[in-house]
Amino acid sequence: MAPLITRVEALELGQLRDPQQIEALVERAWAVRKDRFGTSTDMCSLVNAKSGGCAEDCGFCAQSRFAESETPMHAMMEPEQILEHARAAEAAGAHRFCMVTQGQGLSKRDFEKLLEGTRLVAKETNLKRCISIGHMSVDRAKLLKEAGVQRVHHNVETAKSYYPEVSTTVRYEGRIRTVEAIKEAGLESCVGGILNLGETPEQRVEMAFELAEIDPTSVPINLLNPRPGTKFGDRDFMDPWEAVKWIAIFRLVLPDALFRLCGGRVENIGDLQPLAVKAGVNGVMMGNFLTTLGNTPEQDRAMFEDLGLDISRQPDNGSNPRPDNRDGWLSGETPNVIETFMDQAEWDAGVAERGVTPQLPPSIIGAERVDGPPTEVGTEDGSDGLNVRLWDPSTQLRYRPRKNPPPPRPDGAPNTGHGRTTRERAVAEASAG
Repeated sequence: MAPLITRVEALELGQLRDPQQIEALVERAWAVRKDRFGTSTDMCSLVNAKSGGCAEDCGFCAQSRFAESETPMHAMMEPEQILEHARAAEAAGAHRFCMVTQGQGLSKRDFEKLLEGTRLVAKETNLKRCISIGHMSVDRAKLLKEAGVQRVHHNVETAKSYYPEVSTTVRYEGRIRTVEAIKEAGLESCVGGILNLGETPEQRVEMAFELAEIDPTSVPINLLNPRPGTKFGDRDFMDPWEAVKWIAIFRLVLPDALFRLCGGRVENIGDLQPLAVKAGVNGVMMGNFLTTLGNTPEQDRAMFEDLGLDISRQPDNGSNPRPDNRDGWLSGETPNVIETFMDQAEWDAGVAERGVTPQLPPSIIGAERVDGPPTEVGTEDGSDGLNVRLWDPSTQLRYRPRKNPPPPRPDGAPNTGHGRTTRERAVAEASAG
């Protein structure tokens, strides 16, 4: 993909500090986004299918065995558990579903579970399917495609020149080889990174242009959410205007890529998230992340709709491919379970007068009808709601204190941020007490 600005221009834009100038840059990026993609969106949801105990030393990750943090643990999910989370994602309005595991590869047994989980998601839902499982060969990538995977995520994390500060056990060149294997197998690629790891503005520009050379279908943008007891645990959050500015710059460098705003967006951008979307974002990782909390699906849907963007699924993704499905792999009608629920609520109101006990329609999957005020999705009068149980790391992860001190980090750097309060820890403690 050809960047719309040069490296020199990107560096000059990176020096902007005045909010009015940044807003002008956002308008420029917004025009590019609308020209390439119109009003279409690409809303994704994920499940942490295998968590904790990772052998690598990535400085931002609490799952690393080198981190001095409580380890979020669970073994590889069974295929039926993966399907349950996919159904909840579909009910919440997601267009695609990503199955994520820790580490740089899966055992044969866990890989087979992932393949079967993918087949179930492909058969039982109309979600597009993505996976993120670390390094892989071309042969494994082809097996994933046969099972129904359409896109594979594998971040470069940061600029090549700064990468040794982020990880020493996972080589940058290995990440590039994995992306090449993904493409050779005929799969779409999802490749991005994390801002605010300590990189310089020059290195942010470097990463953007390196991504342009890789030419991925999708680019996830994460913002560091410092994890207590990790190498980067004591870093401050990114200034919201600074984050918005760099999202817009990345959009101008990668005009044809699908941009997804992911981890750390709540903590770093806060109330400026709608402006960040306008800076060129196609979609978000809807709901929660691997080990941290996000917005509610209701908040995410409203954020896009308020900008005049269409969050609905296309009636037929095969004959009318969305920009995020350029090869038209998906075909068949995709039900709008939210709309179906609303229709069902109206029907319930009518039959209740005749003493008929209403039932949930079969198309509402991964959800349950609840009484009381609306939850993530609800009727306007608040009398009924659709309780969508998405992946929730604050309640579904088991945090296990380490029995022994972790081994020293290979780069000799200390872990920092001990005792730092996190949002998901506060939620977990409130739920327990």
